[in-house]
Amino acid sequence: MRSRDTTNPSDTPEHKVEVRRSQRRHRTVTAYWDEDTLVVLIPARMTRAEEKHWVAEMQRKLLRKGPRQAAPPKASDEALLARCAVLSAKYLDGKAIPASVRWVPPMRTRWASCTPVDATIRVSDRLRRVPAWVLDYVLVHELAHLKEPGHNAAFWELVRRYPKTERAIGYLEGLSSAAGWGIAAED
Repeated sequence: MRSRDTTNPSDTPEHKVEVRRSQRRHRTVTAYWDEDTLVVLIPARMTRAEEKHWVAEMQRKLLRKGPRQAAPPKASDEALLARCAVLSAKYLDGKAIPASVRWVPPMRTRWASCTPVDATIRVSDRLRRVPAWVLDYVLVHELAHLKEPGHNAAFWELVRRYPKTERAIGYLEGLSSAAGWGIAAED
């Protein structure tokens, strides 16, 4: 279960800070901008002192990059995880939170995979070269598996909340066909 704590530090009045604690998160701390709010994802077991330290640290890091400037999801596993948090909040009511998301060497038959039991998502390195909206579709698809493990009607109802689903499926089918990879876009 996640809990949220919204604060507004006096040293940075131009934005809010929202802390989200997760039982699934054990070691990592991630932060990203959601409009004018800095969202910090931390393990639920952290003390308030550790939370304060990490909020300040992540705030410092992101402000150094410039306000409201998130790392592109193609940059790192942490950026992928942060992008998943944004997409989950926007399209899946914030109820699909992975424990980890990571880039993996090219998969032979899939663009990505999800293991709902441990809430992990793996994304093929082949997707580092696709447009961001296509990667977002793949991430929403895998996030939906955290709620609905199979490809049933309820699963596709969740995925189709992402407005570019059909377009992204077409893009991936064309890419796979042109490259001769034989990867199905809907799997």
